[in-house]
Amino acid sequence: MKYNVYLSGEIHTSWRDEIIQGCKELNLDIEFGSPVTVHRDSDAAGDCLRAQEVNYNRDHQSAKINAIRTKTLINNAHIVIVRFGDKYKQWNAAFDAGYCAAINKPYITLHDEAITHALKEVDSSAQAWATTPQQVVELLRYTLTA
Repeated sequence: MKYNVYLSGEIHTSWRDEIIQGCKELNLDIEFGSPVTVHRDSDAAGDCLRAQEVNYNRDHQSAKINAIRTKTLINNAHIVIVRFGDKYKQWNAAFDAGYCAAINKPYITLHDEAITHALKEVDSSAQAWATTPQQVVELLRYTLTA
């Protein structure tokens, strides 16, 4: 079986690369997807439609275009990994986790123990909570090959 895994959330650290590399080392048959991880590209997703002078309108327009990618990749994923970092508020990651819960899509949260209280509702609907990318790799290995 080939897995499709969507890597949602925090974009400021190497966690995605660590998971992808760990799965490659185990020869796991996984295709990974993710949101656009370059801020300026994500912010400009809707600029091709029309220039927006008000930042709210630009953000709103681009968010809708980004949602096409996000919803498609989440819907096509077998499992979603949702990473929450401790430096920034990842409202988009929380939204993705809620979307997964709403459509009954399995997801794993990935975050430090220090923010478990803030994420208690998100974690309560997750199939697992991991604290390291290596734990995620092991969970993917198990669910794909056990």
